[in-house]
Amino acid sequence: MSDADGLTNKSVVKGALILRELARHEQGATVTELASAVGLSRPTAFRILNSLEQTGFVDRSDSKYSLGWEFSRLARRADPYAGLVGRIQPVLDALAEDVKETVTLSVPTPARELDLIAAAKGSHVVGVSVGQLIGQRWPLHASAGGKVLLASLDEEALLELLPEELERFTPDTIGERRALLKELGQVREQGYSVIDNELEEGLLSVSRPLHDSAGGLVAVVTVDGPRYRFGRDRIPATLQRMRDAMEQLERLLWPGWEGQAAAGAR
Repeated sequence: MSDADGLTNKSVVKGALILRELARHEQGATVTELASAVGLSRPTAFRILNSLEQTGFVDRSDSKYSLGWEFSRLARRADPYAGLVGRIQPVLDALAEDVKETVTLSVPTPARELDLIAAAKGSHVVGVSVGQLIGQRWPLHASAGGKVLLASLDEEALLELLPEELERFTPDTIGERRALLKELGQVREQGYSVIDNELEEGLLSVSRPLHDSAGGLVAVVTVDGPRYRFGRDRIPATLQRMRDAMEQLERLLWPGWEGQAAAGAR
């Protein structure tokens, strides 16, 4: 056991898992639902919820729990990206150096958009300032990261968000909602997305999603490169390197998370 493992308070980890799961239930959730979702026994989940309710982090109405007033108050004071970029930047830098292309990390917003908050460039990338990429946004249907975000939404949300005719940026841009919905199904099944000449001529991008323990989309990692150098033949190896990076990000962002939901240390 590492020093970090020895210092981990399992009750705090369980409480964090429950709070994260509660965030997915706008109408609230019962003890049984929450216990099942995070892999805890019902008595354990009830004790944690009771403690969280007493401190204002959870509210209860009848038999359902929701995030509480104190949680909301503190959340309003927090910078959502404070400290985050510093923790993940070394992982992005290493991935960019490994694949020798540009790497970015974006996070979804409540408005169903992606905020690009961190970037790194590999040794093949010349004359590009990654700082200029921060804050950039691209059309969801024509970007690899955007397709990952869209694939995380249900059909009702997609029909509300996407018009039947989509803007084309190149001859290869998917211009019909029906065709895009079909591709989004493939993205869900394979766990990554690709754009090839769809946003810009000669640009190929690959994106992978980063999920939290409750299955929610937390971030999207993307590798971009020119097709003359970053062709489709490089996709399989790039995906494997991205998978390794995602596992590092999980350990950084949620230390002690691995195995907690399943084992629960009941």
